[in-house]
Amino acid sequence: MTVDREEIVIVGELPALTDEYGRPTRARAAAEEGRISRFREDTRDSRIEIARQAEHRYQRKVAWGARIGGTEQLFTTFSAPVMTRLRQPERLVLDTLVDSGVSRVSRSEALAWAVRLVGEHADTWLGELRGGHDEGRRPARQGPRSRLRALPAADSGQLRQAGYQ
Repeated sequence: MTVDREEIVIVGELPALTDEYGRPTRARAAAEEGRISRFREDTRDSRIEIARQAEHRYQRKVAWGARIGGTEQLFTTFSAPVMTRLRQPERLVLDTLVDSGVSRVSRSEALAWAVRLVGEHADTWLGELRGGHDEGRRPARQGPRSRLRALPAADSGQLRQAGYQ
């Protein structure tokens, strides 16, 4: 279960699928997706009732999902709008992501992509940041500038002009 300011995400763990000989199934991914789909339909009424009670009690939306083997699927999730003010250098980064096709249409989508990327590397990157505080350094000042070197080279001149080197 994951909880933040707006949402509670509950992911149920389903028993692993095996064939009649106890070995993993050959078409595991498809079978896992099918099992999750069946679980979703079979538990819909119960999940709705539990969500209503939890939303009332905890004043947060409740999202559901299931995991089986290597497959995880979220059924419902809450998308919370987030407002931020960005200066030109940060907007140039988002525009580069949009122009290069990383994001399909908007700065908003590019920002969501960047947050997902950080999320994929959260253990490593956030661990480095936390470790820096333990050593008395200010890692937050180092982080973003050092990570921007990995952006596409097409707009690297613009990024240098904007102060990212």
